Amino acid sequence: MPDLLKAAILGIVQGLTEFLPISSSGHLVLLEKAMDVSQERLGLAFDAAIHLGTLLAVLVYFWDTVVRLVVAGFASIGRRRWDFSDDSRLAWLIVIGTIPAGVLGFFFDDTVEEKIRDPVWVATMLIVFSAVLIAAELWGMRPARVSRLGPLSALFVGLAQAVALIPGVSRSGITISAGLFARLDREQAAVFAFLLSAPIVAGAGFKKVYDALKEAHKGLLGRDDLMFFVVGFIFAAIFGYLTIRFFLAYLRRHSLYPFVVYRVALGVIVLAIVLLH
Repeated sequence: MPDLLKAAILGIVQGLTEFLPISSSGHLVLLEKAMDVSQERLGLAFDAAIHLGTLLAVLVYFWDTVVRLVVAGFASIGRRRWDFSDDSRLAWLIVIGTIPAGVLGFFFDDTVEEKIRDPVWVATMLIVFSAVLIAAELWGMRPARVSRLGPLSALFVGLAQAVALIPGVSRSGITISAGLFARLDREQAAVFAFLLSAPIVAGAGFKKVYDALKEAHKGLLGRDDLMFFVVGFIFAAIFGYLTIRFFLAYLRRHSLYPFVVYRVALGVIVLAIVLLH
């Protein structure tokens, strides 16, 4: 299979799975191994490039919201009141929610990437964390007490996002679940989860792209390798945007249970293939 076709397929899969609760990192681990994409030369740097593609999808889809939040966040500093408006409140809740994944990612991201990018681990996490989605759906069926997130709830969702450093967990899945536990409805939980992912994806992605560019400067990556990144980035951005539109509309009327079925089925199939190989 031509390399650029591989990049397009992986970019499409990233765009589809980053925002659905089925683990983009897990799918990338499985597909990159199946397509024989060199992890040492391309794997992690390419993952960063396509994650930046989905970051672009978030920024484009939520552009008006992002601009309002940035403006309100800075305005709150001048007013010395973090919650003087709904936008300033949400901006600072995103900052609070970003802290756990930012801290843990800084110290443990390399360890996670080196130690547990393994199909068996991914399959196990797909199955195990399906239980969290089920529990969140059952909890979310109870009457909501409050729809506004507080600092402790934002920190709780942020801690859930930190767990998603593990391939197979699903950033969107566990943060949406945490939002449901915090009494948001499905759509509200998904919007907060997507906005919360942006700072972490941006920080991690730009760092890895910077590392990849240094390797390119040293001659370790060639022009074809950089084109591989660009193609993946473009397809991830396009399909990420389309997936956000679809998933938010879906959540207005439907539950997360079909994704639970998919996760468990994929996990079982992967474990069976590995065990029978």
